[in-house]
Amino acid sequence: MEYVTRIVIIGGGPGGYEAALVAAQLGAEVTVVDCDGLGGASVLTDCVPSKTLIATAEVMTSFDSSYEELGITVDDGAVIGVDLGKVNRRVKRLALAQSHDITASVTRAGGRVLRGRGRLDPVREPDGTRRVVVRVADGREETLTADAVLVATGAHPREIPDALPDGERILNWTQVYDLEELPEELIVVGSGVTGAEFAGAYQALGSEVTLVSSRDRVLPGEDPDAAAVLEDVFRRRGMNVMARSRAQAAKRVGDRVEVTLADGRVISGTHCLMAVGSIPNTADMGLEESGVRLTESGHIWTDKVSRTSAPGVYAAGDCTGVLALASVAAMQGRIAMYHFLGDAVAPLNLKAVSANVFTDPEIATVGYSQADVDKGLIDARVVKLPLLRNPRAKMQGIRDGFVKLFCRPGTGIVVGGVVVAPRASELIHPISIAVDNNLTVEQIANAFTVYPSLSGSVAEVARQLHTRKAQREG
Repeated sequence: MEYVTRIVIIGGGPGGYEAALVAAQLGAEVTVVDCDGLGGASVLTDCVPSKTLIATAEVMTSFDSSYEELGITVDDGAVIGVDLGKVNRRVKRLALAQSHDITASVTRAGGRVLRGRGRLDPVREPDGTRRVVVRVADGREETLTADAVLVATGAHPREIPDALPDGERILNWTQVYDLEELPEELIVVGSGVTGAEFAGAYQALGSEVTLVSSRDRVLPGEDPDAAAVLEDVFRRRGMNVMARSRAQAAKRVGDRVEVTLADGRVISGTHCLMAVGSIPNTADMGLEESGVRLTESGHIWTDKVSRTSAPGVYAAGDCTGVLALASVAAMQGRIAMYHFLGDAVAPLNLKAVSANVFTDPEIATVGYSQADVDKGLIDARVVKLPLLRNPRAKMQGIRDGFVKLFCRPGTGIVVGGVVVAPRASELIHPISIAVDNNLTVEQIANAFTVYPSLSGSVAEVARQLHTRKAQREG
């Protein structure tokens, strides 16, 4: 009788379900242990819901910011409003449908989905297999034996002790989709990606937004030129951006919320959204007892092929702290299965990862960054071209944004890029291909682009880099 490799995956987010599909396709017996529904936070409470909400906000922003310039008239000063309850019901409906689609895909591939919470049994069997103890929905425990275990349990919103969410006025990003009415005055605490995305979205929907940032600028982890453009756009549209302002507490005062800052100032709004980071879901899972090394932040240490410090245990996704992106989680999960099941595999290459901030305008990045160049981590030439010079941008009334490319000074190989524009998430793809395949600025410059198009700016930046390279060599 032929032996079948048994894989147990704890967590059904992108890292988990993508790994399950790969393992099933490679002939393994797969069980996915999940407590909330396949898709995880990415589908149920994070990426899919937030980007669906943002899609509605984009329509509002596009109409509000450019209709006069494009010659569109509005009779009697009509104001477009938003039924937030209807928007949120659509958000949750789409998220649930996506989760059901993922479950169907996994089961069609031959995987088993077990609803419950799983933890590692610290006792390793003499044959090298591991056991996973699952507390299922009715309280029973079921023990699974696995040749390999993948931990893909994700993360949850971090909380400030004096600003605990109540789900009504003080909210984390998983609770905003229960709102029936648009917040009149929304205080967003945290100016990272999540805070910036929600601040921009709710401002576009009609809320009066105050963004509280403990740093010098919004999006402190992003390209500084891109962050400057976005902050300028936020302020022009009426957002109150409070830089170098750390929130210490938030409390309900009747139908309002008061947020106390570290310097003693108090700001007031009808609602407060806490977006102050996340905590990995690694507690009470028997990980350290099983030999899985955790970092000081509680994340699981992994190598480039998703192995942990414990034999037969892999990890993927936000619980590893590598990059909090669904695409990275999915790649980590697939790599883990390819590696364990003996298929061809390449180590995770973070310098080929493209990412996007879904603000308006969007900010897309790939490869080495401006910070890497400034710190001397890589020697690169940089050219930035404002979208104002792009003919299609002029036609569409787009004023804000740019394309920036980084290339090696000798070879002209493209090593990174930044796009700030509407739908930058789509425009970054040709730059991602260039970075992943070591293409040169000459190759990018010589490729045909549609005229007029926003993507024409990518080729134009490449042409400028190539010309400067030729001038230096000449």
